[in-house]
Amino acid sequence: MTDPMTDPMTERLVRFQRPGALPYLIGADEARLAALFGLDAGAYRALLDAFDRQTRQAAETLLARPGLADAVDRLPLHPEDARDPGDARDAFHVVAVGESTTADRLSWFEILRRLVALRRPGDAVRFTNLAISGSTTTQALAQLPALGFQRPDLVLCMIGANDTQHLAPGAPTLVSAAETERNLAMLHDLARQRGPVRWVWLTPSPFDEPRAAAYPHFRRAGITWAGKDVDAIADHLLSRPEPVVDTRLAVREDHHFLDDGVHLSIEGQREIAEAVVRALAGAA
Repeated sequence: MTDPMTDPMTERLVRFQRPGALPYLIGADEARLAALFGLDAGAYRALLDAFDRQTRQAAETLLARPGLADAVDRLPLHPEDARDPGDARDAFHVVAVGESTTADRLSWFEILRRLVALRRPGDAVRFTNLAISGSTTTQALAQLPALGFQRPDLVLCMIGANDTQHLAPGAPTLVSAAETERNLAMLHDLARQRGPVRWVWLTPSPFDEPRAAAYPHFRRAGITWAGKDVDAIADHLLSRPEPVVDTRLAVREDHHFLDDGVHLSIEGQREIAEAVVRALAGAA
């Protein structure tokens, strides 16, 4: 078997693919998930542990920034912050919905999970990542039953980037702007019908368009991306009444992107995690 630590493709697949979030694999053990990547359970666990170490380091870096530790302490993540008095559950449940930027094992959500664990180890806060790489807003609607099953107290939703793909030069976006707006509204409204839940949007993160245009795999597939399409989704979200974290303000530097210009480096993910913490703490 190929050593995953010397196989960049395997490492990237494990980093961005989260099969355990798929409805038919929720609850599958690590041995089954490892086999999907051609790994044994030990090699799979070694990769996950390596990603965990990186998210811990990212969290520790953030906690050294002025005011960030205090902001984590103020996050409204107590059962009484979101529940009906008759709900006897003793853990606050945060669920992420999204695509590869959130499914990433080094994502802003995983860094947020680590921040809370480091600063508030005595608090009962659960984090569940339901993000699926490649998901559009249309596909995310199919996750509503799984989301309802989780009974979240807070949903952090970052979705829409894949809607903006152009499958050929000059072709329309994969999902039309009108359909994206309809799907976003349905995600929120149908989730709220299934039970009381707080909802916070994150705008899709920006693209590095020149890097994306030069990326060999996108070029071969004929896929193109345009920042204006993400801006349109972000502007729509900012017009909605729910809280919104505008990730475009956090991701600005070249080193915030990977080589494809679409996915983020851990440095870019770290900046989004900080933005989320400060926004949620400010709204507390």
